[in-house]
Amino acid sequence: MSERRQPDAGTFPFVRGIRADGYRQRPWTMRQYAGFASAEETNERFRLLLDRGQTGLSVAFDLPTQLGLDSDDPRALGEVGRTGVAIDTLDDMARLFAGIDLGAGVSTSMTINAPAALLLLMYELVGEAQGVAPGSLRGTIQNDILKEYCSRGNYIFPPRPSMRLTTETFRYASARLPRFNPISISGYHIREAGSTAEQELAFTLANGIAYVQAAIDAGLPVDAFASRLSFFFNAHNDVFCEVAKFRAARRMWATIMRDRFGARDERSQMLRFHAQTGGSTLTAQQPEVNLVRVALQAFSAVAGGAQSLHTNGYDEALALPTERSATLALRTQQVLAHEAGLVAEPDPFGGSYYVEALTDELERGAASLIAEIDALGGAVVAIEAGVMQGHIEEAAYRHQRGIEDGTLVVVGVNRFADGDAAAPELHRLDPASEDRQVERTRTVRSGRDTTAVAAAIGRVRDAARLADAPLLEAMRDALAARTTIGEVCSVLRDEWGTHDG
Repeated sequence: MSERRQPDAGTFPFVRGIRADGYRQRPWTMRQYAGFASAEETNERFRLLLDRGQTGLSVAFDLPTQLGLDSDDPRALGEVGRTGVAIDTLDDMARLFAGIDLGAGVSTSMTINAPAALLLLMYELVGEAQGVAPGSLRGTIQNDILKEYCSRGNYIFPPRPSMRLTTETFRYASARLPRFNPISISGYHIREAGSTAEQELAFTLANGIAYVQAAIDAGLPVDAFASRLSFFFNAHNDVFCEVAKFRAARRMWATIMRDRFGARDERSQMLRFHAQTGGSTLTAQQPEVNLVRVALQAFSAVAGGAQSLHTNGYDEALALPTERSATLALRTQQVLAHEAGLVAEPDPFGGSYYVEALTDELERGAASLIAEIDALGGAVVAIEAGVMQGHIEEAAYRHQRGIEDGTLVVVGVNRFADGDAAAPELHRLDPASEDRQVERTRTVRSGRDTTAVAAAIGRVRDAARLADAPLLEAMRDALAARTTIGEVCSVLRDEWGTHDG
């Protein structure tokens, strides 16, 4: 283990946390990822969770929305509202947040990537309709397209125009939405795809390096945008390894931002992150055991200094969470905040021989992988060459082999199995919900000013063709004219092509 004494929390390189007082004055933001069927039904779940003590919103979008397809697109058939809420038009977005004051300190996280800029613009327009100034809106869009190519697969456009869209969003948010995080650089899905903790750390930071470099290359000063970058990590079952991973991430990012990119603002050097408990660790067998897994994973995220946290429902290996399981997941966070003593001291495991050694070990391994990616020309080139994907696939294969041969124990699956375990009550979607959403979208189309829509779409097309055109402003005007997400994405597909990797 390194003999160096770690600086206090709140001081460079922030290994012990970004705030000197940790959670003493303000605990982490408690978010429960929610979204299904219609905007109205998801709004009802939001209100339920807010009433039960949730302190931030987190929106799950359905697969068609994530892929820039409207609900009435034939390719969306059977997927509308299944794994998240369907959002096609500004009217949908307004219904999603009906009765929720976006200017009352609400922080909204949106897990959306290829069409992230469009959802951000819709959120801004809904806020304005509520009378909230753009500068008062708070939240985060995921907007991390690189991890889609290497782990998750929900991409639309090729990597290079996608990077342009990402950096354009940085520019727009810096100017108009200064309290909104324009990206959440995500290791969560890299880990869900089967990576190790070391790979999750390395590939997430490598992608972060690529975004920062792209923004600088686009003419943005590093300290003008870097303080609003955020990260998203997974929390798995090995508590000590996860705590060490979060500590190493902060130390590595602080050094990268200061020494590699010349960031001078201390806030630009801080790695702020949201954590979510590991969906891939949940088991369909004996699902109530997942309550224990989620509690341990949440403990690691809080002990590791997360700024916000989502805890999975115990039934999510089987279906979308019910109200009961979502409430239990939220109560897990509340017990940690109010009963477990975790808010008393930042970095409670700091100084532990084991955790300090793990922190150093993970940093060394991740730094080696980042050096490999740098030697190839950076994250975009490494993804285009399939290097990150190869590492992840190999790790996933080793993990699965370990489960199958019994060297990796999964309680209730390959050991301590119980064939008589009762199945929990599951959330059921209304099959007619998709038809209702399709009809809503068609109603918006039939009632809008078609001349204004055509003109707005033309401006989006012109901006997409010019590398330095203000693209988001054109897209904002199109959405305000009731153009759909699918129509805007169709224009970008025409101009940029699609990624078929």
